[in-house]
Amino acid sequence: MAYVAAVNISEKKGTVKKTVESAELVEDFGLRGDAHGGKWHRQVSLLASESVERAKAQAKDPDRVKGICEGSFAENITTVGIELHSLPVGAVLKIGEAELEVTQIGKECHAGCKISKLVGQCVMPREGIFAKVLKGGFIKAGDEIVLV
Repeated sequence: MAYVAAVNISEKKGTVKKTVESAELVEDFGLRGDAHGGKWHRQVSLLASESVERAKAQAKDPDRVKGICEGSFAENITTVGIELHSLPVGAVLKIGEAELEVTQIGKECHAGCKISKLVGQCVMPREGIFAKVLKGGFIKAGDEIVLV
């Protein structure tokens, strides 16, 4: 079973996302209160916890990555049990009451990424995905993720 490990938001762009107990996905916007929300194709970012663990395991200095956790890669939704980067663009995910459509796989990492400095490389450009909100609703850790 695939499920949400954490929901993460940040009020300002360029800051680390903080894990919240629950959040509202707003149709055609993203997560209420998150700086990356808006009417564009990257309203919500998702990253598998398995990807985070692989990145941490590849770090040259394991002591430097101890503090990396959910939200550290600026993802809104951290998942477990689903290989996100293998989903095709256009796939629809149901999470709690909400539905998301995958719009982009990976992204170009900006120069000076804090994570790439710690780990040696950022996993978000290869394994993170982006989606737009088709149907709003509240989500929280533990919610099942279903490929529609």
